[in-house]
Amino acid sequence: MTSRQAPGPRDIAVVAFAQTGHRRSTEDSSEVEMLMPVLHEVLARTGLKTAGIGFTCSGSSDYLAGRAFSFTLALDGVGAWPPISESHVEMDGAWALYEAWTRLLTGDADTALVYSYGKCSPGSVRDVLTRQLDPYYVAPLWPDSIALAALQAQALMDAGHTDEAALAAVGARSRADAAANPHAQLKGNVPQGDYVVRPLRTGDCPPVGDGAAAVLLAAGDRARDLCERPAWIRGIDHRVEAHSLGVRDLTDSPSTRLAAQRAGAFERPVDTAELHAPFSSQEVVLRRALRLDDSVRVNPSGGALAANPVMAAGLVRIGEAAARVHRGDSDRALAHATSGPCLQQNLVAVLEGDPR
Repeated sequence: MTSRQAPGPRDIAVVAFAQTGHRRSTEDSSEVEMLMPVLHEVLARTGLKTAGIGFTCSGSSDYLAGRAFSFTLALDGVGAWPPISESHVEMDGAWALYEAWTRLLTGDADTALVYSYGKCSPGSVRDVLTRQLDPYYVAPLWPDSIALAALQAQALMDAGHTDEAALAAVGARSRADAAANPHAQLKGNVPQGDYVVRPLRTGDCPPVGDGAAAVLLAAGDRARDLCERPAWIRGIDHRVEAHSLGVRDLTDSPSTRLAAQRAGAFERPVDTAELHAPFSSQEVVLRRALRLDDSVRVNPSGGALAANPVMAAGLVRIGEAAARVHRGDSDRALAHATSGPCLQQNLVAVLEGDPR
C-alpha cells in the first residue's frame, strides 16, 4: 500500500482592481449606475466576461440604502441571468473577498468577482453607524462614530502614545500622498480645521462620500494567464474584539495583531501597508499593533482619510495594495480592513508578487 500526500492549498491572487472616483455625493446616479462602470473596468483589465466568472460575492449595507435586500438591485449591474453563483455579506467588501477566497480554496471555482459599494451622502452616516452598537445599553444613547473615535484618541493621548500635532501630521501626510491618486476625494493641502469632537478636528476625520470598488481573484495558472504580475494572497485572517467598548483597551488592537500573526505578516518585513484607518488616531493604534516602522510606506494612496466610502473602503485597501504589486511598486504588501466602532473587527491580508 502506498500513501499519497494531500495537495497543499491553492495559490490565489488578486489579478485586477478598479474603483470609482470617490465623490461627496452621487445623487445623480443610483447604486447600480455607480457600480456598473467599475464592474466593466475590472473585467476589461483581464478580458473576462461575466459568464467566465466562477463565483461572485458582494459587500454592502441595507442601512445605508434605507431599504431591505438592497444588494439584490446591484445584481442588475453584474448580470444575474443566466443564473450565477452569488453570495453577499452585510459587511465591508474585504469580508466578501475573504468569502470568495475560501470558495476558490475549495476548488469549486477558478475565478471570483468581488465588489462593494456605499452611498453615505443621502443621510447622516454618523448616526447610521450607531446601529452597530449594543442595542440595549449603548445604541439608545446615540453615541455617533466620531464621538467614539474621539474617546479612543483621548485614551491614546492620556497614555502618551500621541498628541494633537502628531495626529495632524498623519492627516497632512495622507492627503499629500493622495494628490497622486486620481480616485481620492480629499487631496493636497487640506486644513486641519475646527474641532468636531475633542480632540479630533475635521482633518482627523474621514470625508463623507460615495464610492464603489471591485476586485478579481484567480487561482493558480489561471491567475498568471490573466495578470502579468499577480498579487498572491499569502495569508488572510480576520478577528473581532469584544462588543462592549467598556471591556476593551482602546489604545491597543489585539485582534489586528492576531489576524496579522495568523496571516503571516510578521514572518518577513513588508514594504507597503494600506491601513483602513478612518481616523488619524486609529493609524497610531494600527501601526503599533502591526509593528510598522518608518521603513514601511503607509497608505501611499492616501488611505481612508482621503476617501472613505463605507462598505467599500476596506476592499479599496486590498485593491490598492494589490495594484502596487501589479505595477512592481511593491513586492510584499499588507492590507488591513476594519468594521465597527473603534477598530472592533479587523482583517489583515498579505500580498506578494512573483520574484523579479
